[in-house]
Amino acid sequence: MDKIRVGIVNYLNTRPLLKGLTQLALDGDILLTQNYPAQIAEDLMLGKIDVGLVPVAIIPQLKEGRIIGSHCIASSGTVASVCLFSEQPIEKLDTIFLDYQSRTSVLLLQILLRDFWKKEVRFIPSTSSSYIDSISGGCGGLVIGDRALYAYDRFRFRYDLGEAWQHLTGLPFVFAVWVAVSPLPGNFVAKFIQANESGLRSRAAIAIENASLITYDLHQYFTNNIDYHLTDDKRKALDYFLSLCSTLSPLSLIPESKNV
Repeated sequence: MDKIRVGIVNYLNTRPLLKGLTQLALDGDILLTQNYPAQIAEDLMLGKIDVGLVPVAIIPQLKEGRIIGSHCIASSGTVASVCLFSEQPIEKLDTIFLDYQSRTSVLLLQILLRDFWKKEVRFIPSTSSSYIDSISGGCGGLVIGDRALYAYDRFRFRYDLGEAWQHLTGLPFVFAVWVAVSPLPGNFVAKFIQANESGLRSRAAIAIENASLITYDLHQYFTNNIDYHLTDDKRKALDYFLSLCSTLSPLSLIPESKNV
């Protein structure tokens, strides 16, 4: 039988999951590819992969998509790697640069601006990470993934979207889940779950192995900021988030600046 094609996000927060899946790849069960969230989502939609760790906002667009397994990328409060950064308090911002790597975080920011911060701003899309250098004055920036951890203490103000969501709703937030668009062998999902859980048992060692890459405490990140288990309450929180997404107005974007 052909190997199952699996796509995973190539952020630090997936290193524990990747640990176990790498063994599956070595055993010949899967073909493993890595990319940023929006690209993994596109690959899944185009049928380039069979299973992907995808931003949850893509789920309504996947007619044949179904969540598999019992693992995810979530937070129950502060997530650290999905933040709005600025040099002025949020009430003084008039423009926000948007990270191009995940539509889910953009939608979450829209919901929080509307329902939590009660703030209207202009949005500027980005196509590279250079927009981070343009965060100044009345311009803030949504930054996700490893780049958010690198920028964690760089700016005067930091608004953690996982924390803000919990304040707004009292719920955890699910950023990404495993979704399949192709039929899977009966024993594969059990083996897949086992591989994910095996990787999570190595979090302490993985934090030490990658400590030189970043100043943020990765043990804290892997054990307290990121929640990897897709529980019933997280599924309910996911459904609620998707219902709120359906109430958002289309995003009005102003042209990208030449230096972004």
